[in-house]
Amino acid sequence: MKHIEVVAALIVHEDKILCMQRGKSKHEYLTGKYEFPGGKIDPGESRTNALMRELKEEMELDVEIDEEDYYMTVHHIYPDFEITMHCFFCRVRSQDFVRKEHIDHRWLLPMEISALDWAMADKPIVDRISSAGILPWR
Repeated sequence: MKHIEVVAALIVHEDKILCMQRGKSKHEYLTGKYEFPGGKIDPGESRTNALMRELKEEMELDVEIDEEDYYMTVHHIYPDFEITMHCFFCRVRSQDFVRKEHIDHRWLLPMEISALDWAMADKPIVDRISSAGILPWR
């Protein structure tokens, strides 16, 4: 089974988290699901550099992310592939970005995000944030 290593951003503005909705996917079980933005890590690329690159490519969002912004790693097995996803918190100064690859987005408080229909790999992150009810900043 194919294994993919990815990074995801928990983008925060004024205590709200950015939740992105996927469009049509080749994997039906991911179509229309919410996820945290990010993408694949290229060979030889650090996790933080991969995430900054992905956010620039997918959203025209320039951010600085450091290893100390790391939140958690999730490993999930989907029917067609398995994924290891490293998540990082990322504060932004405004809610402005360009939505290139997703069909919708929402800015929600931590206690509101569990109401969305999330991709299975993102659910452990959602559960951890929802149960805390607050953003766990260092």
